[in-house]
Amino acid sequence: MTRSGFVALAGRPNVGKSTLVNAMVGRKVAIVSDKPQTTRRAIRGVVTTPEFQLVLTDLPGVQKPRDALTSRMQKRVETELSEADAALFVVNGDQGIGGAGDRFIAEALSQARVPIVIAVNKIDRMNHDKTVKSLVLTEELGLPEADVFPISARTGKGVPALVDHLASLLPEGPFYFPPEDHSDQPEDVLLAELVREQVLLRTRQEVPHAVEVQVEEIEERDNVTAVRAIMWVETESQKGILIGHHGRMIKSIGTAARKEIERELADHVHLDLSVRVRRSWRADDALLDRLGIT
Repeated sequence: MTRSGFVALAGRPNVGKSTLVNAMVGRKVAIVSDKPQTTRRAIRGVVTTPEFQLVLTDLPGVQKPRDALTSRMQKRVETELSEADAALFVVNGDQGIGGAGDRFIAEALSQARVPIVIAVNKIDRMNHDKTVKSLVLTEELGLPEADVFPISARTGKGVPALVDHLASLLPEGPFYFPPEDHSDQPEDVLLAELVREQVLLRTRQEVPHAVEVQVEEIEERDNVTAVRAIMWVETESQKGILIGHHGRMIKSIGTAARKEIERELADHVHLDLSVRVRRSWRADDALLDRLGIT
């Protein structure tokens, strides 16, 4: 009999949840950035072996809502936790454990009524003594029943043992996805995220948080896949930053994103990028609906 089920990943922004999902799945299903609010949707990665199927939900960073966007993100967190078979709380051992953000998340998880597992990430940056101290500090999170695993999502150290333990928490049942599937993201969303990843890598201050990407068209042509995408921003100044002097920024974003999309699609790609302004889009429920941020 096989096991299958859902595990929700929670943690402060920038603790490495997306990197961990990618490491578990064995390929990129979630974009990675050192900026908070990188993950806006509940992205599912699928790990399948002959014995089990582990469906990982990389939740948006748990936080107190500030606008319509973060309110939706927080509501999604609560919904996914209520439907999960287990929860994985990822903490950053390198930056210290037990701050206000970690305690806020621990309190939310304690009410979820599912098995909790704590992953102390980034042990590749810590010596033995600091690692031991971090593991001890997890006891102060108020989750006494949680099993704790030291890991490095970047190098993969400790990840196989963590996957095996999470699989042991799953109920018996058939697989939810075909074995060849790695994610439940629609193709247009995945490609849009690959573009947004390059924006995050190349911009600073308010711009990363004010940008969303929408793929409007994916068309198969002679020996090439044409992708047309819009980068939404909130102000004309942000639009200017994304376009850059003589169009250098948008060209840089497009060149890097095209390479990532070609790797994903295993095909030659023509990427057409444009920038549009929609003031206060993060508070625009109609646009958030169109972007699939539920």
